[in-house]
Amino acid sequence: MIRKAITVLGFCLICCSAISQTNTKQVDPELRLALREAITQADSFVDRFDAEVWLMSKSQPLARYIKDPKRRMYVLKAVHREATRAGLRPEIVLAVIQIESAFNPYAVSRVGAQGMMQVMPFWKKEIGRPGDNLIDMDTNLRYGCTILKHYIKKAKGNLANALAYYNGSYGRHTYSSKVLDAWANRWR
Repeated sequence: MIRKAITVLGFCLICCSAISQTNTKQVDPELRLALREAITQADSFVDRFDAEVWLMSKSQPLARYIKDPKRRMYVLKAVHREATRAGLRPEIVLAVIQIESAFNPYAVSRVGAQGMMQVMPFWKKEIGRPGDNLIDMDTNLRYGCTILKHYIKKAKGNLANALAYYNGSYGRHTYSSKVLDAWANRWR
């Protein structure tokens, strides 16, 4: 009986050690440092634990688009901050950015939309801020999140319709389907 208990205890210790080593090896040290810095500076999260969980869970899918761990954390914090400020789910904003620009802050569409959220430059004139730089990620996110929130209100909460408004394709749901698929498959 004692030998069996010692054997089971030894097996548990070996398993715990292996799991601990596996987890340590899987996490990139640069990512760990970037996450630590991001968490201490993450001002849109309720608490540190929420920040750590959200940033880590979104960092992995974002790595496909942004290789540098520090840049990923910077983008994730900015998206979370601006989405939260606008009253949006950050995961929806991530899906919009994925479809709009594949996280390229310098993207310019064939019709002139700019930045990660592909904001049309006429908005700067409309609100009396012609000097704003839509390629600047923070400015682009502020505009994009505010515009998307407006369209969600206009669509009375219907996200598919709001996304179609955002894209300028109201009445068709091809774009909306792409964003909602990205949200469901990568960001939710």
